[in-house]
Amino acid sequence: MKKIFFVCLLTSTLLISGNYSYSKSTAVLSLRDCQVQDKLPDPICTPGEVFQVTKEDICVKGYTSRVRHVTARTKNLVYQEYGITSHVKGEYEVDHFIPLELGGSNDLKNLWPEAAEPRPGFHEKDKVENYLHRQVCAGLMPLAEAQKQIQANWLVIYEKIK
Repeated sequence: MKKIFFVCLLTSTLLISGNYSYSKSTAVLSLRDCQVQDKLPDPICTPGEVFQVTKEDICVKGYTSRVRHVTARTKNLVYQEYGITSHVKGEYEVDHFIPLELGGSNDLKNLWPEAAEPRPGFHEKDKVENYLHRQVCAGLMPLAEAQKQIQANWLVIYEKIK
């Protein structure tokens, strides 16, 4: 009983302080002051998360369309976590840090608002994702290595392939 009271008190304190928000739809307490760091997502808010899949799973045509499921409500929560209160269409994309085509999940820990500008932005990251997907499916790179590389710093890969 004391633990329940403490959790309720802590949750109430965090919500009142404004540092956290609670989403009833996803049943998570989320940090509201996430910050993009050098064109990479906040490592605390968006560390990356993957589905338990294999190369054989992700290399099937249509895989990403079957597993993509990010609702408008979830996208709004992602923007809220990163403090983005308004934006114009095309300015940001709620992106999968570890992309679906590399086994990334739709979990909040894998979603972040990626800007189009300044470049390189989300359009350029898409090129990196496609490149790594081709490498994995051609058997030139293990799936886990591709996930690790994009998670470490996709900009390094972009500089090599541009």
